[in-house]
Amino acid sequence: MKLDTVAGKKVLVTGAAMGLGKLFAERAVREGAAAVVLWDINEIALKDTAAELTAAGGTIHHFVVDVSVPETIAEAAASVRAEVGDIDILVNNAGIVRGNSYFWETENQADIEKTMAINAHAPMYVTLEFLPAMVAGATEARVLTIASSAGLVANPRMSVYAASKWAALGWSDSVRIELEQAGHEHVRVTTVCPTYINTGMFDGAKGFLFTPILEQDEVVDTSWREMKNGTPLVILPWTSRLNKALSGILPIKLRDMFLNGVGVYRSMEEFTGRSK
Repeated sequence: MKLDTVAGKKVLVTGAAMGLGKLFAERAVREGAAAVVLWDINEIALKDTAAELTAAGGTIHHFVVDVSVPETIAEAAASVRAEVGDIDILVNNAGIVRGNSYFWETENQADIEKTMAINAHAPMYVTLEFLPAMVAGATEARVLTIASSAGLVANPRMSVYAASKWAALGWSDSVRIELEQAGHEHVRVTTVCPTYINTGMFDGAKGFLFTPILEQDEVVDTSWREMKNGTPLVILPWTSRLNKALSGILPIKLRDMFLNGVGVYRSMEEFTGRSK
């Protein structure tokens, strides 16, 4: 069933202090959510965002959470249930990216663990905290997970990031099917796979043929609308859908020639990421 608005719903957003997460939280406030819960590891930015959204009329609860640590997720979730109650709309937005080198040139192995923990494992652990209550309830509920087009096709110089997003996509869409099989149609799962977004995380990454760097508002507007509609999978832009389709039918050598030719395989060569 389509959800016209999140008015009266309780919304939780991870990675909510800035970027896409902050924009998702702003939309929840504008639509009249009963409560908006902000999770982020950046305490200073989190407090600023919470104050800004409170001033805009939102009922805001904020928690400093390192989603790379399952025990921390469990503790924060318990606090949310005690302070706010069950969550109706969950936005798995938190993510990190490491790249620009070949895998065998990895200097800090902790980057592997952190990338997988935040991008792949955290959505699972966070969702597991709130999904049972959604299933047990009778009202419309949503889980929105921000994956990546890197989870659709292989991409050199970001192999671990790609692996984490392949995992997020496979897990998220599988949970969607599980809910459908079990007859819990009031809970809908939406997975979003955008290309590079202008958030600062992908500074230096290059757009490729017919695929510019996406603007944050465009991604959030589309994701938010399709989440409410209960759309299973959102791929942005259309060229990523084309790349995925061709990758599925072309022999590997032709696939590699095509993706290299349109620039996908060269898009991370000048990546720098957000300056610290």
